[in-house]
Formats: sequence, structure tokens, C-alpha cells
Amino acid sequence: MKIGTWNVRSIYRAGSLKATARELRRYKLDVVGVQEVRWDKGGTVREGDCDFFYWKGNNNQQLGTVFFVHRRIV
Repeated sequence: MKIGTWNVRSIYRAGSLKATARELRRYKLDVVGVQEVRWDKGGTVREGDCDFFYWKGNNNQQLGTVFFVHRRIV
């Protein structure tokens, strides 16, 4: 199992989630803590063979954390 962290600065723009998932697959990472995603609320998003579990940062769409977990682990 490969575990990592990544400070992306933002995956708030359209297409950023797909690009992030592609990079995580490229490095063959299984669990990754992703910082400063700038998403509202919290929840789960599936993208390819990944699940993204995310939590809200502050009210200015700053901060926020996502955990990427490969589906074979979930």
C-alpha cells in the first residue's frame, strides 16, 4: 500500500478533479490526504477507480481536506 500527502492549492476549477485522479493513478497511490481543495460542504465523489472523501474548509472556500482512497481499499 502506498500512502501520501499532496497540497494542491485548489481543485475548485472544472476538470481539476479528473486531473488530480489521473496524477494519483500515475503514481499508483492507494491513500492520499489532499490539502486546500476549496470545496463547499462535505461528501464523497467517485472518479474512475478512486473515491474522494472531502470536508469543508472555512466560509471563504479556503482550506478543506480530501482523502483519496483507491476502491480496492474502500
